[in-house]
Amino acid sequence: MKYMHWFSSLVCAATLASPVCAAGKQPLLQEGKHALFQRVLTYPGCQLSAKAGEAGKEQPAFSRFYVYQRTTQGQDTWLQVGPDSFGHTAGWMKSSCTVDWKMQLTLAFTNPAGRHPMLFFKEKSDVESLLNSKNPAATLQPMLNSLSSHKPVPQVLAREPDYMVDQLKNFYLLPVLGSDDVFTDTGFQVRVLNVASVSEKSPAKKAASAADEKNMMKGFSASVVFVIDSTISMGPYIDRTKEAIDKIYKRIEKEHLQDQVKFGLVAFRSSVKAVPGLEYDSKMYVDPNTVKDGKDFLAKVHDLKQATVSSSKVDEDAYGGVMTALDKVDWTQFGARYVVLITDAGALDGTDKLSSTHLDAAQVRQEAAYRGVALYALHLKTSDGKKNHSSAEAQYQELTLNPFLHKPLYYPIDSGDVNSFGSMVDKLANAITGQIKTAWSGEETAGSALGASPKYAGKKEDPLLSDADKLSKAIRLAYLGEKQGTTAPPVFKSWISDRDLIDQNIPATEVRVLLTKSELSDLSDVMKKIVNAANEGMISPDDMFASLRSLAATMGNDPNQAKGKNATRLGEMGLLGEYIESLPYLSEVLSLDEETWKSWDGLEQERFIRRLNTKLNYYQRYNQDVDRWVALAPDSDPRDNVYPVPLENLP
Repeated sequence: MKYMHWFSSLVCAATLASPVCAAGKQPLLQEGKHALFQRVLTYPGCQLSAKAGEAGKEQPAFSRFYVYQRTTQGQDTWLQVGPDSFGHTAGWMKSSCTVDWKMQLTLAFTNPAGRHPMLFFKEKSDVESLLNSKNPAATLQPMLNSLSSHKPVPQVLAREPDYMVDQLKNFYLLPVLGSDDVFTDTGFQVRVLNVASVSEKSPAKKAASAADEKNMMKGFSASVVFVIDSTISMGPYIDRTKEAIDKIYKRIEKEHLQDQVKFGLVAFRSSVKAVPGLEYDSKMYVDPNTVKDGKDFLAKVHDLKQATVSSSKVDEDAYGGVMTALDKVDWTQFGARYVVLITDAGALDGTDKLSSTHLDAAQVRQEAAYRGVALYALHLKTSDGKKNHSSAEAQYQELTLNPFLHKPLYYPIDSGDVNSFGSMVDKLANAITGQIKTAWSGEETAGSALGASPKYAGKKEDPLLSDADKLSKAIRLAYLGEKQGTTAPPVFKSWISDRDLIDQNIPATEVRVLLTKSELSDLSDVMKKIVNAANEGMISPDDMFASLRSLAATMGNDPNQAKGKNATRLGEMGLLGEYIESLPYLSEVLSLDEETWKSWDGLEQERFIRRLNTKLNYYQRYNQDVDRWVALAPDSDPRDNVYPVPLENLP
């Protein structure tokens, strides 16, 4: 669903049920809150009426409405509701066909590859008993067998689809209504979540047959974009990468895979503002959408050579190179999407003045995930860069942490050996090409949902090939889900585990916080003030909390309490707003107290400030990203559209 450019009007627009515009009218507040309004989600079949007690027009399932009034007629409670929080009331609906939604939290399914399918249970106790079972696999497997045979399982309302559900193309809400923590015998903390779920458009589809899978895979293609460091000392690796791509293109042409596999190349250096002689920060040499063949590729990269001058710092703008590939390539044309970073240096942090992106590894990784791109890093551990090997390794492990494999796609080349590097590039390019050929020809669809055994099962000693094969299956499940238009299962109010029911180290869901424009703006403003206070606190530790206490007093979020007057913990000051403070997660900012801040040395304080700054930079990107803002109700004011912010990006 795209965010649309609407202009606010001074005149109330007509809506489905002749709404009333009341200037200054606000929705009801949630109990005990001073800024959070009452919200409900509609169940399928919920009707919006002009008057309480009358029949009305059916609303889309899981539309979000704000509650302006409550009244009782006979045995029924009726709600006067509006599509937004700006005084636009739309009509009345029965409370019984809605569910309260106190926190705008929703979940997204992770890729189903490599984990057991998620089950939606009727009762909380059913999930807890399975998680606490001494042998959960023995309990779960008979359920999965019955569901696969289309036999009912009394405890289970629905099963997750076989293919990945693409929330961007088939937007669905999986709202969190409540949660409890369970500490299992295996030592993991698992959240048991009360959720309400229904797909926006249609019920979940059955998995395709093997023949259907084979037909859908006919259009499967891949793009591999190499993002290569082209600074001084990288000449031999640039030449060896060209050689590897030349070889793989000869294989592609021999096997008639020119339309199925495309390669691209981006080169990066560092800031030309600091050193003009570097010529560019990052540069697209080959766009995989426009390259014709191997000869065309080599012609386009003919002038690519290492820089003739040194950068101003040891670290280079690696994140800038990756973001150039992510932003400038039309990835929608490919089913399998890869970016391979090649460098012998660390990356400029997002807070570095020379950074072209002002993003850190985690944010770049999320941008790749949004586009469905898998990130690899081939780290050349040359003797010249020995001093920053460990810091660069930490950066690239963070950057390439793959949500499907639950491990980084990070591969160091000791001593920067050119032959070892060349062998690794050859293997990776050949593995991806071989997998595309296999998928395109339908060789692995002997059973449904890509049930074939791994092609590289006999090469488990080679982590790169093993990882590439496992990742390939996850990518194909995502592709099949997109082709079939797989949607979330139609379930209402059920209980799930946020982790694999057996392998509890594997997440099954990802949390998104749905923030409005004003909430995101308020969050940015307060974060800037916290960062400024923290910078002052590095000079004088007492100043930070004194400054924030003064700020909290002037904000006056809660007029009935003297919040912040004697607070020694940020969470007690009411700075971040109830929409953040009410979330069930451990906030780094809210949990920080004055004693802890003063106990940190300057380096730890600086790291805290840098983490906040990189999140601030990312909020600006959210604000400008028109494609990911979502309207949750018909005819709602665009100011109440929401952005699905990953939980890890909150302060």
